[in-house]
Amino acid sequence: MEKPDKPAPNECCGGGSCCPCVWDDYFAKLKHWQEYQDLSDPKELQTPADKK
Repeated sequence: MEKPDKPAPNECCGGGSCCPCVWDDYFAKLKHWQEYQDLSDPKELQTPADKK
C-alpha cells in the first residue's frame, strides 16, 4: 500500500463548503495507510538481503 499524495494546491478551493473536501479524503486515506503501516509486520516487509 502506498502513502497517499497530498492534494495539489489547485485541487482545493479553500472555501470550506465542499463536502467532502479533497483534504477530508486525503486525511481519511492517510489514516487508513497509517493503520496499515502499524499492523504490518516489519519482518514481512524486509527484502531477502535485509534478513541476513
